[in-house]
Amino acid sequence: MHMADALLSPAVAATMYVASGAAASVSIKKLRQDNEPQKLPTMAVAAAVVFAGQMINYTIPGTGSSGHMCGGMMLSALLGPYAGFLSMIVVLAIQCLFFADGGLMALGANIWNMAFYGCFVGYFLIWKPIIHSKWFGEGKSALRKRIIAASIIGCVVTLQLGAFSVVLETSLSGITELPFGAFMGLMQPIHFAIGLIEGLITSAVLCFVFDSRPELLRDVNEAASGMLQPRRSLKATVGILAIVALVVGGGLSLFASGNPDGLEWALFGNAEGGYSTNMGLDEENFGVSSQAADTAENIQEKTSFLPDYSFPGSESAAGTTVSGIVGSALVAGVALLICFAGGFFRKKRQNKA
Repeated sequence: MHMADALLSPAVAATMYVASGAAASVSIKKLRQDNEPQKLPTMAVAAAVVFAGQMINYTIPGTGSSGHMCGGMMLSALLGPYAGFLSMIVVLAIQCLFFADGGLMALGANIWNMAFYGCFVGYFLIWKPIIHSKWFGEGKSALRKRIIAASIIGCVVTLQLGAFSVVLETSLSGITELPFGAFMGLMQPIHFAIGLIEGLITSAVLCFVFDSRPELLRDVNEAASGMLQPRRSLKATVGILAIVALVVGGGLSLFASGNPDGLEWALFGNAEGGYSTNMGLDEENFGVSSQAADTAENIQEKTSFLPDYSFPGSESAAGTTVSGIVGSALVAGVALLICFAGGFFRKKRQNKA
């Protein structure tokens, strides 16, 4: 669902930067007030897992399309909505700047579409109410079922909201080649399927954390009245997730589907694969052009040292492996820096008090 700059007018792109920036400002303020030291390693490795997970495009059978996880629901369940949102910003910004995945001018919109809904709508309206509900009864088994239900419902709903936002943003940008109704008719069903698969992936990861260190999941201990016992140490749990990130990003990414993702499929179709052309836009010349978009593209060309997750001018599989490992490490490192910065300012404020 990474939008290209050509899908947005500068005015709409700027508006989305302001909206995402406001949400980030609130999140930073909340993170500075946070006092959970165990979040440091969890935030780093969870962000790395999401980065690696986004490199795996899975085929949507019978469509000629593919999808990849967004990760907002997973991060908000592990870190809470505010740290989760900041972690998603790190993932999307690194993808944009260093791997040319998604337009730089469109980054504000991509943050809103892929992070805001999953982290805030997903947490406050879906995850927290379901975890604290009485669905499936009492006990550990019932709580596990609520985690699965919240993961699947949350991913489906928040991807539907993100897909609708893409349609709305392109319409407001005045791209006449994309009739609102027809574009929405393509975007919503395909992202329903993508969200369903992401929900299953998310539930598998969260159930592993639930069995290993349940206190790492938001609201779970409170819902269980603190009766859950960890099966693994924090170090072992974080270590396993870190290995998963490296294996997925550095190895399994080589087997990602070559079909266009949901947005690309809606815009361009997949005629080469024997499927519909859908909106039938020209991949080399579509959308709107602007000086702001040209400037953003020039910046990306200078900052992206592994464009499209490969070595420049090379189709070697090693480029994908290196991209997965380097990207995961970068995301984890920046996420740690954010946590340390939050702790530094919190201690500074406490010392002044």
